[in-house]
Amino acid sequence: MDFNVKKLASGAGVFFTRAVQFTEEKLGQAEKTELDAHFENLMSRADCTKLWTEKIYRQTEVLLQPNPIDHTGARIEEFLYEKLERKAPSRITNGELLGQYMQDAAKEFGPGTPYGGTLIEVGECERRLGTAEREFLQTSAISFLTPLRNFLEGDWRTISKERRLLENLRLDLDACKTRLKKAKVAEAKAAMAPDFQETRPRNYVLSASASALWSEEVEKAEHELRVAQSEFDRQAEVTRLLLEGISSTHVNHLRCLHEFVEAQAAYYKQCDFHMQELQKELGRIPNAFALNSTHSTVPAGSASEGISSPVETDTLNIEEVQPPATGTRKAKVLYDYDAADSSELSLLADELITVYTVPGMDSDWLIGERGNQKGKVPVTYLELLS
Repeated sequence: MDFNVKKLASGAGVFFTRAVQFTEEKLGQAEKTELDAHFENLMSRADCTKLWTEKIYRQTEVLLQPNPIDHTGARIEEFLYEKLERKAPSRITNGELLGQYMQDAAKEFGPGTPYGGTLIEVGECERRLGTAEREFLQTSAISFLTPLRNFLEGDWRTISKERRLLENLRLDLDACKTRLKKAKVAEAKAAMAPDFQETRPRNYVLSASASALWSEEVEKAEHELRVAQSEFDRQAEVTRLLLEGISSTHVNHLRCLHEFVEAQAAYYKQCDFHMQELQKELGRIPNAFALNSTHSTVPAGSASEGISSPVETDTLNIEEVQPPATGTRKAKVLYDYDAADSSELSLLADELITVYTVPGMDSDWLIGERGNQKGKVPVTYLELLS
């Protein structure tokens, strides 16, 4: 108990001494030991590294998990599994969930219908996109986020701890310098020759005693200064080595950044591939809207009467195609389209054209007219107007 009290009292004394030294430095009443320019540059570089690493880390988390609520829940879940020393289960992505909903809806609407069949294809594509996203999130977390977090929670905490210790030792060193300076001033005053009023033996004894006391105080202060200087130099070297390690941190983060870019490029490449495949699959599914348009423009009784169409199914002669008396519609072009051959009509986004269909024509195509120009146009590039 006595030992604890003494230790507490000693710690309180050290804290008070440091507080006094810090206050006097701020008021300009005490000198401060300055670090060399190279050391100051190392600390500035370390602070800059910590600041921007933290910002990049936080924003990357937002990029990979945009929803703040989901992000918070995921962090809590990861924290609990980490404390339990168990591996967190894979979280289903929004794309995978959307794909599942679409496929479930297709079963209700009927997979044989155009809408149901399309929902199945799109749902499968969304599921694949969600799987690719999950793989990208896992790869990014391991190769990029984890090294950044390890630096912030490991290396930087060690650097901050050593820097705080260095600052405390620096305050102790400057406090020792101040005590030594005051002791030397007092010793010099005590060693001055006594004046005429102090020529009696008693005054000589008192003067000699005071001078001896201040000499001992100076020796004690010098010893404390040497110890404080040694501890400060040793801690400065430790801190310097840690700060110089920031260069290795930059090299490591550069490698992780390259891995993140490669993972991101692979993810977007997979997404593009899946979307291209989806467009091909959708092109094979009959377009119900186009079929309805075809049925509405075919003359009644033509099929039962066996009237042959002037347009051959295999070869379409655009010059021989004539617009029907009824059934033409206006359509707005959604995207630019370059004609693949002379039978097609090139389109410009947002322009209005006249469209109609002819018997025996593929349901994915319509005949479009713009002034004197005429040709086949894809239905998917149009918005039919009433």
